[in-house]
Amino acid sequence: MLASEIIRLGISLGFIIIAVITAFFIMRQINKNYLKSSRYTARKIIEEAKVNAENIRRQSEMDIKEKLHQEKLKLEKDLSDSRKDIERVEKRLREKEHLLNLKDNNLASRESELLKFQREIGTKEKIIKAKTERLDQLINVQNQRLERIANLSVQDAKKELLQNLEEQVQFESAQMIRDMKEKAKREADNQAREIIINAMQRCALSQVSETTVSVVNIATDELKGRIIGREGRNIRAFEALTGVEVIIDDTPGAIILSAFDPVRREIARLSMEKLIADGRIHQTRIEEIVEKTRNEMDNIIMNTGEATVLEFGLSGVDNELVKHIGRLKYRTSYGQNMLLHSKEVAILANGMAQELNLDPMLAKRAGLLHDIGKAADIHIEGPHAKIGAELASKYGEDEIVVNSIAAHHEEETPTSPYAFITAAADAISGSRSGARRDNFESYINRLQSLENIAVSFDGVEKAYAIQAGREMRVMVQPEKITDAQADELARKISKQIQSELKYPGQIKVVVIREVRAIDYAK
Repeated sequence: MLASEIIRLGISLGFIIIAVITAFFIMRQINKNYLKSSRYTARKIIEEAKVNAENIRRQSEMDIKEKLHQEKLKLEKDLSDSRKDIERVEKRLREKEHLLNLKDNNLASRESELLKFQREIGTKEKIIKAKTERLDQLINVQNQRLERIANLSVQDAKKELLQNLEEQVQFESAQMIRDMKEKAKREADNQAREIIINAMQRCALSQVSETTVSVVNIATDELKGRIIGREGRNIRAFEALTGVEVIIDDTPGAIILSAFDPVRREIARLSMEKLIADGRIHQTRIEEIVEKTRNEMDNIIMNTGEATVLEFGLSGVDNELVKHIGRLKYRTSYGQNMLLHSKEVAILANGMAQELNLDPMLAKRAGLLHDIGKAADIHIEGPHAKIGAELASKYGEDEIVVNSIAAHHEEETPTSPYAFITAAADAISGSRSGARRDNFESYINRLQSLENIAVSFDGVEKAYAIQAGREMRVMVQPEKITDAQADELARKISKQIQSELKYPGQIKVVVIREVRAIDYAK
């Protein structure tokens, strides 16, 4: 029994040893497999890391190259912009250099004229000195003769000689002063012509536009019936809302809109075009379109004024004045578009101011605003120059600009050179060829009628219609017409013109009475 116990114990112990050995080998094999798997995983991770690192390196290189390319493009663009800026600066410098050269040439020419004038004065001084010396000799001779012949004292002789000398010197001085004044006047006239010509050469715009009608084209004449509407309801509503006359006749493919107010006519034209394009033509739609177009027109006027102010580089112009400038686009005078006319006056005034070494910006401002009164409400009474001056003063314009506006038709006294420049530029723009449209035959007939009315009055010697028929210059005989009668004559001529002729705007009648005293020295 003990032996069997020992045997069982030995067998158990053997199984345990065998199990331990087996477990050892199994664990060893597992460790080997795990180690092998770990090495494989490590190698795989390393390889993937290498691939990722290579990809990251390549991507980084591509990103760097792309960034360098973008930086290169940006630098090239900046360089191109810099070159363009440099070219613009160089162009401005060349223009300024050209202007400086022109001014240098003008200064050199004026300096040459001044030197010539000084030489002439020097020559005349020498002549006067020589004559003075000659007079001294004559005085001495005269003194001797008087003492010898007339037994006069030296003091009496001196008194008589000095009196003769004084009369002769006064005569020669007056003659010299008159010659110098005439020469100065000729030089001033030549210089003024040169300044005006230089200013005119810088600008010559076409300024003529239609004044009373606009034409709207339609695809088919069937639209005319829809525009008229049942029993004329549509056309009456359109005319009542826009304030224009719609003329629908047998003219194929066209509708005529007639009104003397260009703004109302333009609103009507745009509204009619929108209604035709929309196709829905009835009273409600007409009201919507007209109201919308009226608002758009306000924006167009404001944008036009802002663009004009920006074009001339003016600053600090009140928004209300900007609106009035925009309205000038739709104002005409004798067929002349007021905005284009104002632009040309501004350009001409700028050129004259530069020639006279005055402030060109101030001259441009006065020129652009000189007819701003024509953009005011038609119900405001008074000359447009006075209305414009009141508007400019109200909205903070400089006193020089205000006076230039008020005085450009001689209704107020000019207080600065800019007022004369503005008036001259306005006259040039209004009277040059092509500035105004008028039927030639009716234009000539109207001017002849004006002159015939003036010369029909007793005491009128000559009459001239000038400023495209806006002014009458009447020369009267001074022995028949007194100063008091001249005022009455101007009133009578104006009244007869009003009763016999039809004309746009107003006509200024100027009666001139001149008295001359003439004598001849033999």
